[in-house]
Amino acid sequence: MTGFLIQIAIAAVPVIFAITLHEAAHGYAALALGDDTARSMGRLSLNPLRHVDRVGTLLLPGALMLGQLLTIGRVVFLFGWAKPVPVSAWRFADPRRGMALVAAAGPAMNFFLAWLAALLMHGSALLPDPAGEIVDTMLQTFILANLVLGLFNLLPIPPLDGGRIMVGILPLRLAEAWARLERAGIVIVLLLAFLLPRLLAEFGIRFDPIGNALNTGLPWAFDLVYRLAFHDA
Repeated sequence: MTGFLIQIAIAAVPVIFAITLHEAAHGYAALALGDDTARSMGRLSLNPLRHVDRVGTLLLPGALMLGQLLTIGRVVFLFGWAKPVPVSAWRFADPRRGMALVAAAGPAMNFFLAWLAALLMHGSALLPDPAGEIVDTMLQTFILANLVLGLFNLLPIPPLDGGRIMVGILPLRLAEAWARLERAGIVIVLLLAFLLPRLLAEFGIRFDPIGNALNTGLPWAFDLVYRLAFHDA
């Protein structure tokens, strides 16, 4: 029972912190650009509890995690989201540019956290086992969660951060058209990332553009993070 609880903690804690600190970064970036909406609503906080969405942060990741632990004995995939930090773009001197910078702050936080965790791994090697092994595994999971979350959110589809960055850098007319994708953006993401790949696989068709992009980007991102944290190649 203790081992099962440790596996849950190793899988859940890093993911929850990666998701919630991603959202907190949006709020701090907005404040730096002149919008105090998140602060006035009590959402400008590094406390994960302030950013928890009951479905996206607890129920869905929890169900995915328990299902995998009970069936295959390990967690290989998690998905979720935090409660979005409120942002009032009209308070920025340049709303389009401001929203692009606020959007970029989330993935930037995830990449920073991945690098920080890689640095902390030097210390985990000094701890006696089993504590050192548990801490090392949790830090590796934290790195993975942050890299996946950061890269996934850079996909150029609204309402993902990459989509909002695109709206900020495209010419105005094209940006307006791109912004209109946000109404169906989450459906597009779910179709491309989860539903279509599995449906087409039943007919022997390999179609997984988002999965292929992540599988290509993750090894490169891991290598870069470890090198920047002074780990041997």
